[in-house]
Amino acid sequence: MAPLTGTEQHTWWKESIIYQVYPSSFKDSNGDGWGDVKGITSKLDYLKELGIDIIWVSPIYKSPQADMGYDIADYKAIDPIYGSLEDVDNLIADLKERGMKLMMDLVVNHTSNMHDWFLESRSSKTNPKRSWYIWKPPRRSASGAPLPPNNWAQILGEANSAWTYDAHTDEYYLSLFTPEQPDLNWENPEVRAAVHDVMHFWLRRGACGYRMDVINMISKEPSFPDAEEVLGEGHDYHPGSKYYVNGPRMHEYLQAINTEVLSKYGAITVGEMPGVSDIDEVLRSVGAKAGELSMIFIFDIVDIDNVPGQAKFTLHPWDVHDLRRIVNKWQRAMIEKDGWNSVFVENHDQPRSVSRYCDDSDEWRVKGAKLLALMQTTLAGTLYVYQGEEIGMRNVPKAWNIDTDYKDIEAVNFWKKSKKLYGDGKNPEKLAHAKEILERKARDHARTPVQWSDGPSAGFCDEGIKPWMKVNDDYKECNAEKQLAAEKEGEEMSVFHFWQRGLASRKTHKDVFVYGDYESVGDDRAEVFAYLRTGAQSGKWLVVLNFSGKEASWDVPKDAEVESWVAGNYSNGNVEKEGSGKIVLRPWEGVLGKCKS
Repeated sequence: MAPLTGTEQHTWWKESIIYQVYPSSFKDSNGDGWGDVKGITSKLDYLKELGIDIIWVSPIYKSPQADMGYDIADYKAIDPIYGSLEDVDNLIADLKERGMKLMMDLVVNHTSNMHDWFLESRSSKTNPKRSWYIWKPPRRSASGAPLPPNNWAQILGEANSAWTYDAHTDEYYLSLFTPEQPDLNWENPEVRAAVHDVMHFWLRRGACGYRMDVINMISKEPSFPDAEEVLGEGHDYHPGSKYYVNGPRMHEYLQAINTEVLSKYGAITVGEMPGVSDIDEVLRSVGAKAGELSMIFIFDIVDIDNVPGQAKFTLHPWDVHDLRRIVNKWQRAMIEKDGWNSVFVENHDQPRSVSRYCDDSDEWRVKGAKLLALMQTTLAGTLYVYQGEEIGMRNVPKAWNIDTDYKDIEAVNFWKKSKKLYGDGKNPEKLAHAKEILERKARDHARTPVQWSDGPSAGFCDEGIKPWMKVNDDYKECNAEKQLAAEKEGEEMSVFHFWQRGLASRKTHKDVFVYGDYESVGDDRAEVFAYLRTGAQSGKWLVVLNFSGKEASWDVPKDAEVESWVAGNYSNGNVEKEGSGKIVLRPWEGVLGKCKS
């Protein structure tokens, strides 16, 4: 018998449920209003009860916090604001006691400009670490003033250049994200060896693997050509992603990471790879025989409301047909071509999913959050849950003041640019549109403190302590403590308990929901998204999801007639519908049925 591969090959990391912790907003344990490692440790029993196997923690390394820890000054030290190495060791030990694991966040496209490597690099053109970063001489204006080497725009502030001028050496360094985050020069073998050393450090310490930040940007086109001027008049700088996303040596670098480091530990990896949607290119990284990564985050599902080909801060209408197309594409691709998916709709860089894909009003928030849970717990791949998603946290209210309440550097830069271009009466309509974009899509929505209780600051920190960011106004109604309480007879099942039940079902029937076949069913034109999952032992299951705020009728296919409906997002989770013929779905209703043999 030939060895099993791809979706047939059972592997621990494929079956694991991964929970992302954004540490600053998770739980404050020491009264400084900032989440920390001990705060994470204090909630392990909660996460174990939910059904979590791996905790992925966003960066907790030493950092000046220019970009919330994604600007790292020392990869082998913990920032004091989060705790200490001893705290992380204790976290790993406490996770192990519960049969759980820790995944670290690897950020090696760039460092902080306060990292010792960069401080040496910028000290002189002859320093041995000068070539650890990407330095270029300036272009010159007619008057001789220095100009950036090309017209690439900064990713977290497109009004600015991706290059930062250093007067001391009269050169520019590449800083794709912010001036405080200089890009490493991966062409230099010493840089690659240093990254491998960092990875060994944490894997030896007990981490099970890495989420790899913008890992598809580590290889740049070495000629650094100008980008196409796609943003139009009034913009000096333009997205250069064509020249640094999945660059010419990326696969070589990833294969070396796997050979030199990851393969020695059996580690799990998930690559953050924005800007990549081609199936064959993705499979070069995540195919069963690729020798690179376990999986990547494919961004199609969270780019669904972006204007195609334009930047994130745009608004584009979408409907269930788009959602169906995206899910179908990647579910089938990985099954047919021997790769592996990640399953997610939220993370620290996206708005809240119930606000993006459903109706987050008081009337429908709970139904929508459970609808998304039902979809995710029944799709093939490794499942990721973002903190607060399991209780249905939503975007912040529109009444929040962008100037004072929003903290994220991306939102701050976008709003600053918008006010400069459109403020002071220059274009009120475009300024209002920019405000709407932030109200719907800013990263701040996912970064408000987790709502643990209806007490002061939602239980995130002690009474009398001011949290680093405001708590969402709805914490009295939406909080973990309230949702953990047992439902009374006739009371609606909480979002937490619905997630808990869905995760348990996924593990019980992993042959279906993790490894099974996937087939879209029903009319592509319908407002209902439905699919079949089929497993070797547990048979055929039907998932029917009404992604609309209106009632919808749907015909159960004759080859998918339901023997019993086992889960639904209304009331206590029980479903009373016919197993064949026409069924009626209420607004935002989703149901799961076991099909007849």
